[in-house]
Amino acid sequence: MSPQPPSHPPRAYAAIELDAVRDSVAALVARAGAAATMAVVKADGYGHGMLPCARAALDAGASWLGTAFLEEALALRAAGITVPVLSWLAAPGERLTAGIAADVDLSASAGWALDDLAAAARTAGRAARVHLKIDTGLGRAGATGEDWPGLCDSAAALEADGLIEVVGVWSHFAFADAPGHPTVQAQISRFGDAVDVARKAGLRPQVRHLANSAATLVSPEAHFDMVRPGVSVYGLSPGPEVGPPSAFGLRPAMTLRASTALVKRVPAGTGVSYAHRYRTSAETGLAVVPLGYADGIPRSATNTAEVLVGGRRRRIAGTVCMDQFVVDVGADPVRVGDEVILFGPGDRGEPTADDWARALGTINYEIVTRIGPRVPRVYI
Repeated sequence: MSPQPPSHPPRAYAAIELDAVRDSVAALVARAGAAATMAVVKADGYGHGMLPCARAALDAGASWLGTAFLEEALALRAAGITVPVLSWLAAPGERLTAGIAADVDLSASAGWALDDLAAAARTAGRAARVHLKIDTGLGRAGATGEDWPGLCDSAAALEADGLIEVVGVWSHFAFADAPGHPTVQAQISRFGDAVDVARKAGLRPQVRHLANSAATLVSPEAHFDMVRPGVSVYGLSPGPEVGPPSAFGLRPAMTLRASTALVKRVPAGTGVSYAHRYRTSAETGLAVVPLGYADGIPRSATNTAEVLVGGRRRRIAGTVCMDQFVVDVGADPVRVGDEVILFGPGDRGEPTADDWARALGTINYEIVTRIGPRVPRVYI
């Protein structure tokens, strides 16, 4: 069932189907099998709203939550959420003491991070719960293979001193959304070796975790003790090579809607929007839609992305502006206040976030997460 607009809809809003989040998470939990499921709710729940989506994910069987930044994890705690939460991206000077006091799990990829965690644990008067990260091939965060043994030895010494508890060992894939890529199996192998090194150092991590959305869906050998789906929590496929959402019981949760703010007839040859990058070829109708790049509509959608208006898909006409864009609606009887759907699950013929991503040469992650705070989230 498509989301229904509120009785007095704002000029533009993102309708979020929480049942779609629940259904998608339930499908991911089933895929995870015996492994626990961490629902990643960073970046305001990939633009969907962190707290409502976190609660929906927990309702559906997720038992952990994941965030990038500590303030996100602290917001979950402030909202009364008590399940294990991992926050993994910190720079020197972060409020680690507050995180430790709030029972937030924290990550370390280098010796300086362990030093900061130990200092914060002394201040907090309790051990920090730590997940050690190994770089198995992404080339981003995580200790190198050369530095990993030393990191594990340092962590074991701090654990013996009662300053940290090594709860997990983890890593992240580079090509999991290309399931046949040779790096997938290579990273699984390196991860297993890294766990062995940690155990030889005297560490006994409770959770080994490597699988993102793609690996959760198609690489069961990567599930280990816990999986960490992100974009698929919100019903989106992590990539075309993995498969469409419907192949896995996922349903896109966000439908981005607006109302036309102006409709007018113009003659042939009319230039539209800044720099007249679109010019009408015949007498036509122009509809103004009150969403722009300040709301997260990419300026690159100019003359490229499509929307559903008047029951038909039509391409954006002319330059996307800060607060608005224009659609050439031809002779269709579109009126002011009529609904425009930018993207959704596709049930009504509207474009999907995947369609926008293909048109703009990006990924669906970016399409949904960039929708800004001026756009209200309405929960269905």
